[in-house]
Amino acid sequence: MTAGTQAAPLVAHETVADTVRRLSAAQKGATGAPAYSRFVNRPLGRLFAALAFHAGLTPNAVTALSAASTATGIALLALVSPSVPMGVAVAACLVVGYALDAADGQLARLRGGGSPAGEWLDHMVDAAKASSLHLAVLISFYRFGTVDAEWLLLVPLGYCVIDAVTFFGTMLNEALRAQHGVATRAQRTAQRVGVRRSLLTLPTDYGLLACVFVLFGVPSLFVPVYTVLFLAAAAFLALASVKWYSEMRRLPA
Repeated sequence: MTAGTQAAPLVAHETVADTVRRLSAAQKGATGAPAYSRFVNRPLGRLFAALAFHAGLTPNAVTALSAASTATGIALLALVSPSVPMGVAVAACLVVGYALDAADGQLARLRGGGSPAGEWLDHMVDAAKASSLHLAVLISFYRFGTVDAEWLLLVPLGYCVIDAVTFFGTMLNEALRAQHGVATRAQRTAQRVGVRRSLLTLPTDYGLLACVFVLFGVPSLFVPVYTVLFLAAAAFLALASVKWYSEMRRLPA
C-alpha cells in the first residue's frame, strides 16, 4: 500500500463519482502494468476505494476484505469438486479480491497517505495468495482427478515457484531502487506507457489468471489455458530477470 500521488481531502457534498474522478487524477504510474491491471482492475479499484472512503473504512479493513475474498476463492478450489458454477464463483472471488487489493492503496491516498504497517500487510497478503492459489489448483487436480497425465500436476507446482520468485524479484527491485535514490515504478507518473506493452504483458497478468478460473469447471479448456499462462509467466520471468539484473548493476554503489 504505497502512498503515491496524494489526493485532496474529502470536500463538502462530494459524491462517489466525484471521488472516483479525483482518484483518477492522482493515479500512480502505469509503468510495466499489464492490460487487465491497468485498464480494468485500477478503475474498479478506484470505485471500491471511493465507496470505502464514503463508508468510513480504513485501508487495512479493505486489505482484510481483499484477503477474505481471495481466500474464499482459494478454499473453493481446494475443497469443492470442479463444476461450472464453482468456477464462476472462484473467478468472482478472485476478481473482487484483486480489485479490493487495488483499492486499499488508493483509499490510503484519499486519507492522506499509506503507512509502513499498511504496506507490509498488503504485500504479505499478496505473497500468500501468489503461492496458495496454485497450490489449491494442485490439490484440486489431485483430489478430483481433473488431469489424466500425472506430469500435469507439475504445472501448478511450477506456477507456484514462478509467481513466488516474480513477486519477490519485483518487490526487491523496488526496494533497491528506493534505497539508491532511483525512481520506483509507482513514482514514474510522468512516463507514458504504450498500450502495446500492456497488451504484450497481458498473459502474465494476475487479473487475467483470475478470470480464467471461470473455465475451471471445464477441464478440457481450463488445463491448456492455465498451462499456456504458466509458460508465459515462466518466459516473462526469464527475460525480466536479465533486464532486472542489468538495471541493478547500473544502480549507484
